[in-house]
Amino acid sequence: MTLPNKNRALKRGLDSILQSAETDITSADISGNYVVGATAQIDIDKIETNPFQPRTDFDENALGELAESIKKQGVIQPVTVRKMGYDKYQLISGERRLRASKLAGLKTIPVFIRVANDEQMLEMALIENTHRENLNAIEVAFSYQRLIEECKLTQDQLSEKIGKDRSTVANFLRLLKLPAEIQIAIRDGFITMGHAKAIINIEDKTQQLIILKRIIDEDLSVRQVETLVRQKPVKKQKNVLPESFKTQANTLSKALNMGVKVNRDSKGKGSLTISFKNDEEFERLIDYINKGN
Repeated sequence: MTLPNKNRALKRGLDSILQSAETDITSADISGNYVVGATAQIDIDKIETNPFQPRTDFDENALGELAESIKKQGVIQPVTVRKMGYDKYQLISGERRLRASKLAGLKTIPVFIRVANDEQMLEMALIENTHRENLNAIEVAFSYQRLIEECKLTQDQLSEKIGKDRSTVANFLRLLKLPAEIQIAIRDGFITMGHAKAIINIEDKTQQLIILKRIIDEDLSVRQVETLVRQKPVKKQKNVLPESFKTQANTLSKALNMGVKVNRDSKGKGSLTISFKNDEEFERLIDYINKGN
């Protein structure tokens, strides 16, 4: 069977790992102590961090609590690593558990061992991390964006891989169109994703930031923000004066040698204003009108 270009490239990348003379990886097993796909205890110091880690913030208090739990109960869920070479591993997912295990003073940690090329590793790491409950909405959005851009996935393919509705994926991605100030407010927990979804419906960036300030200052609920957005002022279209009115006003202005201004609304109602400089001009205007009778 002929593989598509992308699949052939992935296969070549994986083959280069499996066949490299610099590693002890084979397609059947990891010659040494562990088989690919096995669960094993390995030295923490032999695991290097994941360069594709999508999470940027780790709560130190939460890590401390997890470390205390690990001291008492051990690591319940193994981390996932890929074999890099002789006794060398790279973390695919589970950085919180790895960090907490180091804080707890563990020398070894349970791991799932996998073989993956960089693109496969990125995809696995991103997908695994998007399911973390304490990942903030902006981190999830960036993970989705990276999966689409770097793993060449469509929104439909992404929603299938992560088990989420396409609309859910789209809502997260829309967050990245908001101003940086609002993204930071989401990331730091000043506003929720619900607040952000309401703000997105306003196109004007200045108005978005004004509402952001009100949310924080007045502690507005999502429902209050939704109501506020619905009540936002709608710019009225400026009435355009017909050309015939402009022409006639100009003709009258020349005939009187006075300033003439015409105002008219969309229903045809309006006013005609004639400016005079002194009593003489006023008398001349009245005389002009009377002559018209």
